[in-house]
Amino acid sequence: MKGAVFALLGGLCITMQGIFNARMSGAIGGWHTTSIVHIVAFTIAMAIYMKERDGKGKSFGQVPFLYLIGGSFGVVVVFSELTAIHMIGPASAIAILLVAQIGTAFAIESKGWFGERKVPVTLRQGVGLIMMLAGVVLFQL
Repeated sequence: MKGAVFALLGGLCITMQGIFNARMSGAIGGWHTTSIVHIVAFTIAMAIYMKERDGKGKSFGQVPFLYLIGGSFGVVVVFSELTAIHMIGPASAIAILLVAQIGTAFAIESKGWFGERKVPVTLRQGVGLIMMLAGVVLFQL
């Protein structure tokens, strides 16, 4: 249940972040907005980290480099989302983003990539993914 609450919170925040960032980028530009967003996020994350130190920071050496650069995807996410919102609107942009996110997660789980537990693909999941894609197409008409 707690995981579902965090997923819900994340979904709400992704949508709000995209809209806020799109509005800011209209005034200062996409790359300036992306930079400001990440500076503010870094500041908040560091403040929380400094308060909540749990000793796990000593384990950085055990993390493969590929996973240490995961935050760089955030740059692509912020810039792509704010650009898409400007071009096609918030609802369409978020709908496509969510289908892309679910499709990518589906591929990663089904193949067992990046250390994830390999989950067999079921017909129900395939049909669900196709229905989501169809929904996005219908939403765009």
